[in-house]
Amino acid sequence: MRWSILLIGNTGQLGQELQRYLAPVADVTAVGRPTIDLTQPDSLRQIIRKVQPQIIINTAAYTAVDKAETEPELATIINAIAPGILAAESQQFNSHLIHISTDYVFDGRQSHPYQEIDATNPLGAYGRSKLGGEQAVQDECNQYTILRTAWVYGSYGNNFVKTMLRLGTEREEIRVVADQIGSPTWTGDITCAIVQLLELNIPTGIYHYTNSGVASWYDFAIAIFEEAQQLGFPLKIQRVIPITTPEYPTLAQRPAYSVLACGKITKVLGTPSPHWRQGLRKMLAELYTNSYESADSLRR
Repeated sequence: MRWSILLIGNTGQLGQELQRYLAPVADVTAVGRPTIDLTQPDSLRQIIRKVQPQIIINTAAYTAVDKAETEPELATIINAIAPGILAAESQQFNSHLIHISTDYVFDGRQSHPYQEIDATNPLGAYGRSKLGGEQAVQDECNQYTILRTAWVYGSYGNNFVKTMLRLGTEREEIRVVADQIGSPTWTGDITCAIVQLLELNIPTGIYHYTNSGVASWYDFAIAIFEEAQQLGFPLKIQRVIPITTPEYPTLAQRPAYSVLACGKITKVLGTPSPHWRQGLRKMLAELYTNSYESADSLRR
């Protein structure tokens, strides 16, 4: 079966990954800036009414966590109001809406993985706006899948892995927070999980999906440099120094513990998600091939 899919947010890191993966197996209409404007409701309504898809996948979001503290209204429009419009249109056309959400809906104060039924309590404007989006989706349509994920990175866009690689080529020493814990999650694995959900007729509800295993940002940085060095990335880095959250102050407060329990989606998919280090290795190999081996072939 070929699905008719409207992909919202095709310029983001997950959106680009999904577009690449879905194009051969589905009829995909992929839109993002500047084609649509999430701050303009009519922009969203027009594209949905034109395409009338079976499935809408919303990966678009305001993700500037610190900036959201000074732009809470804009974050709310994009992360809460726009998903509500998507959901209302989904209901009208009997489409199924897959909406991507975040670990930031939790406060990170518990010491065991968060389940889907655990109480939400976002710490900042970004988390509150994303929680508002979840609530709007549930209020406005019957056929929805809210997929919460965390610590997302991939070959496209800007993310922690790419920042570490850049700093690792520029500096001999960097300092990385070691007291925030989560599960680094590769967009390639999120994409595979979404495709599996499509094949299973997309169960309704809230689900958590991350790569398995846990790490601090410091652990993650160490792993990035270890894997990158083995692949041959040109690194200058010699030392990674662990620091505490107060030593790296930010405008927005981050959850100290962002591990999501993924047992619910594991039962649906039939297998647990790959370990985060496995996803990291695949992403870096892909990035190396695209960035360095391609450059080498051009020089030959």
